[in-house]
Amino acid sequence: MSWSESSVVHQRMDFVLVVREPDVNVSEACRSFGISRKTGYKWLARYESEGLPGLVDRCRRPSASPLKVSGDIVIRLLKLRDEHRYWGPKKLRARLLRDGCQPEDVPSVATIGRVLQRAGKCEPKGRGRPARALPTKPLIVAQKPNDVWTTDFKGWWRTGDGRCCEPLGIRDLYSRYILCLRPVSRRRVEDLRRIFEEIFERYGLPQVIRSDNGSPFASLVGPHGLTRLSAWWRTLGVKLERIEPGHPEQNGGHERMHQDLAREIEAQPSATLAQEKQRLERWREEYNTARPHEALGMKMPGEVYYCSARKLKDVIPYGYPSDYIRRTVRRDGCIQIAGRYVYVSSALEKMQVGLERLGASGWRVWFCGLAIRELDLKQGTFRRPDAVPAHKNCNPCPDNKVSPATDS
Repeated sequence: MSWSESSVVHQRMDFVLVVREPDVNVSEACRSFGISRKTGYKWLARYESEGLPGLVDRCRRPSASPLKVSGDIVIRLLKLRDEHRYWGPKKLRARLLRDGCQPEDVPSVATIGRVLQRAGKCEPKGRGRPARALPTKPLIVAQKPNDVWTTDFKGWWRTGDGRCCEPLGIRDLYSRYILCLRPVSRRRVEDLRRIFEEIFERYGLPQVIRSDNGSPFASLVGPHGLTRLSAWWRTLGVKLERIEPGHPEQNGGHERMHQDLAREIEAQPSATLAQEKQRLERWREEYNTARPHEALGMKMPGEVYYCSARKLKDVIPYGYPSDYIRRTVRRDGCIQIAGRYVYVSSALEKMQVGLERLGASGWRVWFCGLAIRELDLKQGTFRRPDAVPAHKNCNPCPDNKVSPATDS
């Protein structure tokens, strides 16, 4: 039998038999068998003490395991995983610590991952994330709660009764706190305004609202992308920020929340829309008060968020400079200047604009610090102003002050 066909144990036995012959050099025998002297003496010593059974590989499992996970912890861990199917080892470990487990009894994140893998509780990994496109313009970085709110619609799905469920999400960027997660039947501005009014009355006003470029948050043809909804936000002293078209990763935190929502709610829809609405509210409460977030140091969003000191009832109407002429935009988007009706924007219906005189027949139309139009009545030209600096609000909003979050 050749060496390649013989087993490892047979090779060790042949080595021992050769070495035990008289006048055989152990070093030369080790070189001929392709092993080190230390390995050769080890197998020789085992054969002399145990015989042929000593040439078989021994179990390498340690005789003692001081870091072994207790059975109670494993049971609690697997039960917690069944309750939260999409929580990873980091969130599960933080939850065990919050539930009163002693730190020395709670295994590490890597150990929890191995326990889940052996129990068949891990999902297969994908092929990796695609490269993220960097924004071409800097986005505002939230330094505290209510600096930036993000809003977007989750893609719709149908409930068991065939109804369409499309939730509107409003989320605080800094604390990850979900302020609203409510299905809407229609994207009418009146319906959405009532929802935002309710949220503003409950939590106060943010400094900035970030959205995509879709309706009803933005318009591709209106001045400064204003819509009836975003123009109303501007009258409340809320600044507008929009991500670039085709780059949802610039609002990645909100999209990540949508991904969790798709796996935990959309994948198993309720029988009716009313039941789905209740499930969404329960999911929002769990997300805010029971789900640890790694970006928050494993704190809950409800532990970080607090309401804004800028209240909806305290909003002061935007004040234009005293030398400006004020006009209210009609339902058709027009204003009256020098006996003529000039179109400004239908998004500014029933809102007040300021007219700045430019020479003998020119006017610049302002809306809450934004230059909307430049008009020359004599020549009959109407254009959007380019590179006109925005006016500061004549009624600056006070800085945020800490107040407890209310979610009732």
